[in-house]
Amino acid sequence: MTIKRQLYLLLGIALLFGSGLMAGAEGKEHPAEVLDLQLWKLTLPYARENGKKPLEIFQPNLAGFQNPICFFVNKERDGVVFRAHCSEVTTKNSSYPRCELREMAGRKAKRAVHKEKAAWATDDGVLHRMTVTQAITALPPVKSHVVCAQIHDAGDDLIMIRLEDRKLFVERNRFGDVLLDADYELGTRFTVKIEASDGHVRVWYNDVLKMDWERSKKKCYFKAGCYTQSNTSKGDAPESYGEVVIYQLKVEHLSLHE
Repeated sequence: MTIKRQLYLLLGIALLFGSGLMAGAEGKEHPAEVLDLQLWKLTLPYARENGKKPLEIFQPNLAGFQNPICFFVNKERDGVVFRAHCSEVTTKNSSYPRCELREMAGRKAKRAVHKEKAAWATDDGVLHRMTVTQAITALPPVKSHVVCAQIHDAGDDLIMIRLEDRKLFVERNRFGDVLLDADYELGTRFTVKIEASDGHVRVWYNDVLKMDWERSKKKCYFKAGCYTQSNTSKGDAPESYGEVVIYQLKVEHLSLHE
């Protein structure tokens, strides 16, 4: 059975029973029991059968969703595994697959499905902060690149936390990179804090300020998970994948004028 057929089968079971495939062990079984996912949606690295667009899981369905191939609680029950195989479907403006969270707005109405997207500015009088503790645990063998966190704006990524082989850095779209770790070892936990306020974007790596960049952008939002930067056209096999484990994830929006 191909990876894609396995995904369709397992996704169908997960959606049918709400809780996915239960591991049977005591402790946390669903990603939403490990991370607060109330104001996120999940983009999966595959579409429904015969579909072309990636499947998205919104709240309240995300609260009970898991998939044992690409989105599940690790065996230690203290982190959520995000995995994206090189052969899977991509979003409209990308050539690469992802299993990734996208920030959503606070609910303005009681709706069955929460589809209100976050959209803020780096200079709107609010401190926007995402703190994520994570580890990159797998890379495709040929093009060994993965993105694990982002600020995105209306048109493109503003910054990405990116690993290329052993080089972990902040990629700034059309601007110079900012080094975080020149010799990152797979599986090593690290904490990244990303802040946007007063027209600046700042990044801390393990509590050390690494970047303070003056940049005003609108319609921004946070992303976190596994955005594998390879596909089969780059020489990676269909079963190759990127993988990220997130242990803690917190987003805050704090008024600067209170």
